[in-house]
Amino acid sequence: MIRIAVVEDEDKWANIIEECLDKLSKQDKIDIAITRFCDGYGLVENFACNFDIILMDIEMPLMNGMEAAEKIRNVDSEVTIIFITNMAQYAIRGYKVNALDYILKPISYIPFSETIKKAVRIYDKDKGGFIVINHKSGTEKIMTDNIYYIESQGHRLTFHTSKGTYETTTYSMKEIEQMLSSYRFKRCNSGCLVNLKYVTGYNGNELKVMDTSVSISRGKKNDFLAALASYMSE
Repeated sequence: MIRIAVVEDEDKWANIIEECLDKLSKQDKIDIAITRFCDGYGLVENFACNFDIILMDIEMPLMNGMEAAEKIRNVDSEVTIIFITNMAQYAIRGYKVNALDYILKPISYIPFSETIKKAVRIYDKDKGGFIVINHKSGTEKIMTDNIYYIESQGHRLTFHTSKGTYETTTYSMKEIEQMLSSYRFKRCNSGCLVNLKYVTGYNGNELKVMDTSVSISRGKKNDFLAALASYMSE
């Protein structure tokens, strides 16, 4: 399912956007869930890193689309942002927030659908799931493909990722293992869950994950190595 936020203060345009998305969903058999926000402030205030695509008007009261996008990018670098505007020169500024594209008003179904399908193709190519965690600096959306490994120390989990290290008490190791079970993660010991994609070497009781060595326990060894061999043969 593609989760799309529609951020538009005018009901007329919001209805047209939703009608276009509904038509696209039926024609191309794309499962789409739509959430409507009436302005940028409403999106930012309730944002929980839970959208795949954001369709955002630029000119809105309280908080315009560009301001909202800047705040969204502080916590979510992955979500696809597409601006909707009647003035192309505004949309060109979207490079500052890494916007994918812009759609001009009045909205025409064919260019609208092509832009959305482009966003969906990117989502399909890159999808691997994500996890939202709370940490001391706020909330973070972490793509599963960016996680190297996760360590458990008491009630605290440390996520080692391509974008940094994050500590959280949001989940237990058992919960996170279940959540990541379909993304080729495997425990190498009771307190370490490894993304098999980033295993770069193995020697005795030590596993190389990127540039870090982690121990592999006797009890987990055979099962882990079997999973690793299966992954590498794919």
